[in-house]
Amino acid sequence: MKNSLYLKKYVEIHPNNKMGWYLLGKEYEQSGQQGKANYCFNQSGGIYEAFERSKVPSDIWIEYETRLLKQAHRKELRTRNLRRAMVAMMLILLTLVPDVNTPGRATNKHVASTKPNENPSNHKAANQQSQEVSNLEDPAPELIHTNSLFTAGEAGSESERARILSNLLAKPMQIPDMVTMLMMKKRGSWLMWEQDMPVGYTLKRISSGGALTYQPYDAKECNCEPPDNKELVAQAAEWARGQEQLALLTSAIRAYKIKTGKLPQAFGDLVRPFPGNWISGKTDEIKQSFEPVMKRFKSGEIPGQAQHGGSVGNVPLEDSKDAAKKNESTLLTSTYGNRPFFTEPLKIIVDKQNHRLAVVSGNIMLRNYKVGLGGEKTPQGDFVISDKIINPNGHSNGEFGSRGMQLSASNYAIHGTNEPESVGLDESLGCIRMSQEDVEELFDIVPMGTPVHINKGVLPDDLLAPKERFHTEEKQDQTNPQKTYHWLH
Repeated sequence: MKNSLYLKKYVEIHPNNKMGWYLLGKEYEQSGQQGKANYCFNQSGGIYEAFERSKVPSDIWIEYETRLLKQAHRKELRTRNLRRAMVAMMLILLTLVPDVNTPGRATNKHVASTKPNENPSNHKAANQQSQEVSNLEDPAPELIHTNSLFTAGEAGSESERARILSNLLAKPMQIPDMVTMLMMKKRGSWLMWEQDMPVGYTLKRISSGGALTYQPYDAKECNCEPPDNKELVAQAAEWARGQEQLALLTSAIRAYKIKTGKLPQAFGDLVRPFPGNWISGKTDEIKQSFEPVMKRFKSGEIPGQAQHGGSVGNVPLEDSKDAAKKNESTLLTSTYGNRPFFTEPLKIIVDKQNHRLAVVSGNIMLRNYKVGLGGEKTPQGDFVISDKIINPNGHSNGEFGSRGMQLSASNYAIHGTNEPESVGLDESLGCIRMSQEDVEELFDIVPMGTPVHINKGVLPDDLLAPKERFHTEEKQDQTNPQKTYHWLH
């Protein structure tokens, strides 16, 4: 029952901590107080359902509960020891106060002329209290130092976070040495992908015994000062940029197969000059990943995935631990599950109501740009990017700007403009206008064959684009001087 008392104090101080309520409920349940247990389970919300349905080993919860109890106990000790330390510090300060008769000491009639009696026991008590304060925190466990594998999930919902965590912990011995969970914000039904997503928590293996330690990085969740994670954040941003490259590569391979009926034989099949420019250019990481990704296509691993990229619990964990030995693609080996994070091909969605164009994979949104449209002249429906052209007017400052992407066999296209002030308005004859910076990034991040869906009221207003834009390198010739385009700009 001592644990129950600590947990009760904890939830009184932190009534919004769902996990605390859940653990208190489990304590009451074990002691036969079902009524109190049910009340606590109700307070825990979706946490109860998520964990009761999972197959997480009980020792994981025991470890988490121990951490929570330590936090509550430390807070109690900290308050008590702080008072003792204050007394000790006052004693130390009193011993340092110079005598009024000390040479060079200015005299003051209001200052006491006598020095406090120095009792050796006071010094002993002060040293003892100082030692107690310095030892409040347990020594940190010895952790394996390794580069983390990354994944991402929904940030806002506690029940969703509990579901993902329970899926991760379902087979704890198959978890690699370190996994970092990044948190995606939610806007309506969309999860917002960003290169600077915050770190939610890490699961890290302790060298002795192979146990796992759970480290939250949300100060509200852990009621603590989270450890410094600058290095981890930098690694996470690099991982996020790499997953965008993999999304481009896997989407291009799928589109190539749909159009030609076969998989590409070599990376060069995807980066030919116009009209074979499925991908707008090369990067070292994409080239390095082509062969490993193709192996997964041929084995059926990648096409078999149907859920959005946050489906952490469905990853075959046995692939993660030996990934680095089997594969040379860092874009794959840095991801939990040793496969591309984005499991659905890239798609473009245009919202006529709020003048937005988004790049999505399933329910994850990678980009959301402001665009210019033509009101009712812009058609609704489904299209596909059939041509990708650099300088469709023959130069970069024409009416179609520096990039153009034709929508199926129509006179509509997504393109740049020499009237940047029209972006966000209904001034075109039906085409989709973009700023130069946005259209050049879009041209590079989506392949030829990308589906385009035009509708109303389907995208959030939030603009979404990184400071460091996505760009390929070593671009092949993607001009088409033999044709004059007559898009309805």
